[in-house]
Amino acid sequence: MICKFKKKFLVKWQNIRSIRKKRRASKTMTYLSTDGIKLLLKQIPNKSRESIRDLAMLTLLYDTGCRVQELIDLKPSCIRFEYPCHIRVTSKGNKQRDIPLKKEQLEFLQQYIDEYNLNRAEFQKKELFFNRARGKLTTAGVTYILKKYADEARKENGSLIPKQISPHIIRHSKAMHLLQGGVNLVYIRDFLGHVSIQTTEIYARADSKQKREALESVYEDVVPEKGKKGSWENNDGLKDFLKSLGI
Repeated sequence: MICKFKKKFLVKWQNIRSIRKKRRASKTMTYLSTDGIKLLLKQIPNKSRESIRDLAMLTLLYDTGCRVQELIDLKPSCIRFEYPCHIRVTSKGNKQRDIPLKKEQLEFLQQYIDEYNLNRAEFQKKELFFNRARGKLTTAGVTYILKKYADEARKENGSLIPKQISPHIIRHSKAMHLLQGGVNLVYIRDFLGHVSIQTTEIYARADSKQKREALESVYEDVVPEKGKKGSWENNDGLKDFLKSLGI
């Protein structure tokens, strides 16, 4: 009796587990345009020690497309100022990747490092970015700083800055700008540190502008314009031939 009950229970349990989960509608990806990024970074005054940190940190967040955790885990020793200039980030699974840096980004970082004397040996293995108490920044801390400047940028042009913004949206923005600039998805995958190209493909699916341009490049107009004669209508020889066929 007990065995029969167990078998029935197992059959029902297997049936329940076989029920497919209802798929949720995929959310629209939020990202800033290049004008939006420029407007956001323009709000950072680069005058006080704090704003020098903020400018170096947020420009680095965008230029490298790194995850916020990768950003706050950075150490001064992760930066290579000599050619080829790059930062070394540690991602999920303790995997490391090198991300190239532009000259302008290096200048912001150098200014920040000089301001806080982070080139000294005792600071090389400590956090690159920190709060006022010299403690390690958190995701919430970086988000707070980002939102502060986003609020200011929204006052200047609300259409360029989404209502909800986060460090990950800045990462999305960099990826979309690389894609729109013609960078191959494989390179974007490596740049972002994705394990699979399928993860990176979400940017191609989300880019409506690129989809439209791709379709327009192969589109052939087959719809006749109203009031415009077709080329065959001006061909008297062809019309006479069609008449002879009884058409």
